Amino acid sequence: MKATQARPTGVERTFGPDEIIVTKTDPRGIITYANEVFLRTSALTEPEAVGLPHNVIRHPDMPRAVFKLLWDTLGRREEIFAYVLNLAADGAHYWVFAHVTPSLSADGRVVGYHSNRRLPQPAAVAEVRRLYDRIRAAEQRQPSTPAAVEAGTQALADELGDQTYDEYVWGLTNGAGA
Repeated sequence: MKATQARPTGVERTFGPDEIIVTKTDPRGIITYANEVFLRTSALTEPEAVGLPHNVIRHPDMPRAVFKLLWDTLGRREEIFAYVLNLAADGAHYWVFAHVTPSLSADGRVVGYHSNRRLPQPAAVAEVRRLYDRIRAAEQRQPSTPAAVEAGTQALADELGDQTYDEYVWGLTNGAGA
C-alpha cells in the first residue's frame, strides 16, 4: 500500500472547480467507494483505495484537533464542513473543502460516512493555512498524542473566540476569505 509510506514532496495538486471528490466509508472509516476524481487526485487506483482507512490521505500538517472536531461532530450524527489538507500516495498535497455526513440505515444506525469535497478558494486556503499552522504549533509542543490533541483543541477554541468552527468555515466560504 504505497499511500501509507508517502512523504510530502511539496508538490501541490489540484482538481477542477466543477469536479467533486466523493468517497464513502464504513463506520470505522474504511474506504468502500471512491470516485474517479478522488482516485486521480490521491494518486491511488480503485483496488489500492478500497479497503484502506480513509486517514491514508491524512497530511502530517493537518492539526489533530481538526480531526477530533470532525469525529466528535460525526459522533453526534451531525454533518461537518471543513477545510482539509490531504496527502496523495505520491507525496503531492491538495486542499479540499469537505462536507462529511454520517450515512444511516433505515433503523437509524450509522452504517458509514459520505464525503464530498470541492476545490476551495485560494484566499480561504491561505487563511485556513495560517490558522492550522498556529494550532499545529500548539500541538507540536506537547510530549504525547493525547496532550497534543488537547492543546490543539484549546488552541482552536482560543483562535475562534466566540465563533464556532462552523461559523468560521462559512465566513470564509461565503466571502470573508474566499
